[in-house]
Amino acid sequence: MLPLSPHELKKLLKRYGIDVEEIRGVERVEIHLADRIIVISTPQVLALKTPKQTVFQVVGEEIREEQKTAPTRVQEVVEEVKISDEDVKFVVEYTGVTPEKAREALIRAKGDIAKAIMILKGSEKSSDEYAGSS
Repeated sequence: MLPLSPHELKKLLKRYGIDVEEIRGVERVEIHLADRIIVISTPQVLALKTPKQTVFQVVGEEIREEQKTAPTRVQEVVEEVKISDEDVKFVVEYTGVTPEKAREALIRAKGDIAKAIMILKGSEKSSDEYAGSS
């Protein structure tokens, strides 16, 4: 191993155009793979910056793997439906609910503003009720 102090190593890397920056306060790093998640708790993270790219070095002792779970139905709907801030604002102004509740109702209504308002006002009938009344 090189007999260099961390300060000397940093100086040497700087000479080659690499800036080293320690990223402080990192609580956890997650690496998402197709079938699992690698979780590194309380890691030491360094950013090695070159003119063309930044490389992150992550060092940690508490490393564990978690299996990925299937997305919930709400997550799937969120991915399918794009809710604009204007729609959320309109529903908030019309119903007086919080923006979070308005966005949640819009997601449940798949972006349909009128249906979201009915959900929030409690007057939405399920499709079963409509099917039974005919």
